[in-house]
Amino acid sequence: MILDKETAKKTAELLLQVKAIKLQPNEPFTWASGWKSPIYCDNRVTLSYPAIRTFIRENMAKAIEKKFARPDVIAGVATGAIAIGALVAEEMGLPFIYIRPEAKKHGRQNQIEGHLEKGKSVLVIEDLISTGMSSLKAVDALHAADTKVLGMVAIFTYGFDIAEKAFVDKDVELVTLSDYQHLLEQANDTNYIANNEQMMLEDWRVAPSIWKQNN
Repeated sequence: MILDKETAKKTAELLLQVKAIKLQPNEPFTWASGWKSPIYCDNRVTLSYPAIRTFIRENMAKAIEKKFARPDVIAGVATGAIAIGALVAEEMGLPFIYIRPEAKKHGRQNQIEGHLEKGKSVLVIEDLISTGMSSLKAVDALHAADTKVLGMVAIFTYGFDIAEKAFVDKDVELVTLSDYQHLLEQANDTNYIANNEQMMLEDWRVAPSIWKQNN
């Protein structure tokens, strides 16, 4: 679920503007999974632009206040959402923690870093949702720590069916500032891509694991 259409289009515009999202349907990227993709998203780039990170911070806080009860704690998913999560926590005057993909092998062997008491309500911050698996592992860690997860807010989602099903199965509500469909709308409205490129991008979104450039 997006926060609202206006925010979705504006977020997409800003992500394209600073090349946090790159669209290259004719020169596909290769993801770590091996998927060929006409899009690459690295929302950490936004941290280098004060006005844009302020926009994201303020609108994430707005999404939390509008869609969820006020949490006791804000949690960022490592590593991409640590910085933006801390900024959102600062905006809302709330404690901040972050969650590693797995517990450390040394020292205190923490998976959750920061002070977190049992029974507290937590809102999770993510930068990007692809399959959703790593994001939901963070939720599992919070449940294991006997806390209440109110939901998750992310900057952007590809909107893959596998991710949407995973969030439903885990009963985790997800709200994003923007998504793939609004990204394509913004790219088309601003002539960032041509019509034939939009068709290629839409085809990829339907079956990304088997997509080929010459579809």
